[in-house]
Amino acid sequence: MDLLPHEKQIQEYIKTIEHLKKQNQNNPLFNTEIRKLEQKLEKLKEKIYSELTPWQRIMICRHPSRPHTIDYIAHMCESFHELAGDRTFGDDRAIIGGLAKIQGVKFVLIGQEKGFDTESRLERKFGMLNPEGFRKALRLMHLAEKFKLPIISLIDTQGAYPGLEAEERGQGWAIAQNLREMMRLTTPIIVVLIGEGCSGGALGMGVGDVVGMLEHAYYSVISPEGCASILWKDAAKNVEAASALKLNAENLLPLQIIDAIISEPLGGAHHDPEVVYANVKKFILEQWEILKMIPTPLLLEQRYLKFRKMGQFTTQ
Repeated sequence: MDLLPHEKQIQEYIKTIEHLKKQNQNNPLFNTEIRKLEQKLEKLKEKIYSELTPWQRIMICRHPSRPHTIDYIAHMCESFHELAGDRTFGDDRAIIGGLAKIQGVKFVLIGQEKGFDTESRLERKFGMLNPEGFRKALRLMHLAEKFKLPIISLIDTQGAYPGLEAEERGQGWAIAQNLREMMRLTTPIIVVLIGEGCSGGALGMGVGDVVGMLEHAYYSVISPEGCASILWKDAAKNVEAASALKLNAENLLPLQIIDAIISEPLGGAHHDPEVVYANVKKFILEQWEILKMIPTPLLLEQRYLKFRKMGQFTTQ
């Protein structure tokens, strides 16, 4: 597993404990010392992970072993039938979508996928959607509406693809159209931020009746590096930008930008993915039990008001 800078001290403790266990197997004289070291290790973990800075949280969010959409599909769904294409231009591989069944409940599941190695990351453009990706998502959402299926949207992107060809094919229009249409869809929408949630790339799939966010995910109008480049003309100011943006879950919950924080294992989702899959699955099924009882006119009104009341401002 790739170590993050703040985890080096923890790893040194782990190596020491493992070395003592190998060198002194079944020696009662050392068992007490080993137990003491293990207790110190647990306290060290709690201390380090309770004092994480916003930038360290982002590093956890970007960890190469952090579960992606494709992992959630594999571990949450009893069945999944992928559907491709936007019926206008082509199939955007930065997004995976299709018909899913979770604990017997049928959903249309749509998620952004970054890829795991060089080849898959290039194929999926690091999870950055082109216009056809947003149109693909919207096509599947309309399919869900037609067959009265709830929608799950998994967010994990650094933003919409910024290339010239994306602009030529109507990137801004595609995002705006998704915002409008998702407000109007007459079926429940459950949004879960599983990783990065930046700019219009996230918001173009982020309109929902309930928005859950993993503990170490982040949600922001721009990436810290992009913010630093604009404000300080220096991308190296990313640490300061991460703090200024207030992009962590505990910052967003009081502002009602998100509705719930989904817990992760100590140190992040990559330390015990099975726990995260179970927590996200539980969140989705619990929200579905609530949303399915709400009449459609009230569901649409609540969704509209939810986004209208976001944000705070002061007047002089």
